[in-house]
Amino acid sequence: MKEEKIYMLNALWFKPNGGEQRYREYLQAAGPLTAALGAKFLEGYKPEQALIGEWNPDMFFVVEWPNKLAFEQLIHNPEYNKIRHLREEALEKSLLIQCQKI
Repeated sequence: MKEEKIYMLNALWFKPNGGEQRYREYLQAAGPLTAALGAKFLEGYKPEQALIGEWNPDMFFVVEWPNKLAFEQLIHNPEYNKIRHLREEALEKSLLIQCQKI
């Protein structure tokens, strides 16, 4: 049985004074690693205003993964772990939510 695709919602709050730029460095370094595992960046957004409820990340986006195993391979990849610090240095707060398409 083929595993289903998963979707990762990433919501990001950047550190002041360079967090967004640092995160872009992380994306550039991580891009080839995620692409090699079949991940696809679907869409990214910069929220303007929460009309109902509280939602104030600086950016959010969705990444499609072929399956959960592919995502797990990324986080255990030694090459990824060499660049992971860029993400941590860039972000004040983040949410990573695994989703299914409905």
